[in-house]
Amino acid sequence: MIKVRNLKKCFGPKVAVNGVSFTVERGEVLGFLGPNGAGKSTTMRMLTGFIPPTAGEISIGDHNMLDDPLPAKRLIGYLPENAPSYADMTVQGFLAFTAELRGLRGDANRKAVGRVLEMCFLEPVRQQSVETLSKGYRHRTCFAQSIIHDPEVLVLDEPTDGLDPNQKHEVRTLIRRMGEKKAIIFSTHILEEVEAVCSRAIIIDRGTIVANGTPQELKKRSEHAGAVTLRLGEGSAAAVKSKVDQVSAVERSVVLSESPLTVRAFPRKGGSEELARALGEVALRERWKLHELHTEEGRLDEVFRSITLPETTAATAQEEAK
Repeated sequence: MIKVRNLKKCFGPKVAVNGVSFTVERGEVLGFLGPNGAGKSTTMRMLTGFIPPTAGEISIGDHNMLDDPLPAKRLIGYLPENAPSYADMTVQGFLAFTAELRGLRGDANRKAVGRVLEMCFLEPVRQQSVETLSKGYRHRTCFAQSIIHDPEVLVLDEPTDGLDPNQKHEVRTLIRRMGEKKAIIFSTHILEEVEAVCSRAIIIDRGTIVANGTPQELKKRSEHAGAVTLRLGEGSAAAVKSKVDQVSAVERSVVLSESPLTVRAFPRKGGSEELARALGEVALRERWKLHELHTEEGRLDEVFRSITLPETTAATAQEEAK
């Protein structure tokens, strides 16, 4: 549903997006991650035809965004960053207006407005003017306009920005449900959203894609992926670490805490299952009071930092940690 090839955008001498290529299929929710200034919003603006690319190709469905923009845009629902609205309109009036812009009139308009009022939990404020809404309700109103015409493609820039935890849960659930039938791409700074909602994620940094995969695939790039953590009721940290280091499947280990005693062992390449089994056997043999033994999945935040943090900054952070 979305095909992007060698997308590039320059603002004078500054290259904001440089050679970005990806696809999004129907039934897929793609998370678009990156630090501030990485090129996420610029890419989304080009996807929706809001700004033209300097170079590259964009297709929405079977339509080329540059050569055939109107049919392409009809397929898209767009929630931009800091989405605009008409402050003096009521929520229902604003949604009816946006539905009419999308070609929905009469009974079709009323049904579309009723549908999104219910989907986005806006019934309690339907007759309030937009200017009187809280930030969360205003953002939900702007989200509702993006789906008023039941689009096949959704492009959402920070869709949970400004929402409280309950509202974020509602929007994530809605995106996940819609993602079963639509092609969705959304940007976020909240890594837990990627695991909760996305079937795939892209990390963009300084205008280029630096990682692309499922959340599980990305987490495997974490330093802690496959490490085994033991938590004991009692014991000497030095003695336990010494026994752990003697296990052939262990590359190295660290003491995370002495109260409660917690040790993390890192496996030799590809040996996480063997490592967990071997450490369990050691715990039984040594009669440790084992409270917990689990294999780490890896952490997206660590992967994100390792990919996007400049090497000099990362080295400084490591020195400060020591």
